[in-house]
Amino acid sequence: MRRPHTAPTPCYQNPCLTRVPQRMEALRMEADDSATKAEEFKAKVKTLEAETTQKEQEITSLTHRNQVLEGEVEKLETSVKTYKDEAGAGAAAGSQAESMQRKIQVLEEEAEESDRTIRELNEKLRQTDVKAGHFERKVQALEQSRDQWETKYEEMSTKYKETKDELDKFVADMSQI
Repeated sequence: MRRPHTAPTPCYQNPCLTRVPQRMEALRMEADDSATKAEEFKAKVKTLEAETTQKEQEITSLTHRNQVLEGEVEKLETSVKTYKDEAGAGAAAGSQAESMQRKIQVLEEEAEESDRTIRELNEKLRQTDVKAGHFERKVQALEQSRDQWETKYEEMSTKYKETKDELDKFVADMSQI
């Protein structure tokens, strides 16, 4: 609380006292300046606290985002490893496919050679069949000729026996004469 203001005592009475009101005024001004500065500093502190809170929230958000990104990096590294493994398997499969392609080519060449051999054998078989047919006809002709000769032989043999029997009879008849 403030004291009621009393009239200052004249300066000539107390020289120290003449400086007191000036000093008080200076102290009041200094107190007002300090209060103003205190208010400014309080406002600055509030602003800085708000900024600190905002920065802490950003740090928390960035920390969370960093963790999420680290998780994604791990997933991506796993994917990269998987893809590298698959690429290696793909390369092995490509190599195996090339090997199989070469085997297929060799087998196709062998199949073509076998086809050529089969065609040649079929041609030879056909020629053999033609020759066999020709020989069969010859055999049939010869068998027919043989049969004819056998028939003629039998006829001749029969005629010979008959003629011999006649001759024997004639000789016997002649001998009896």
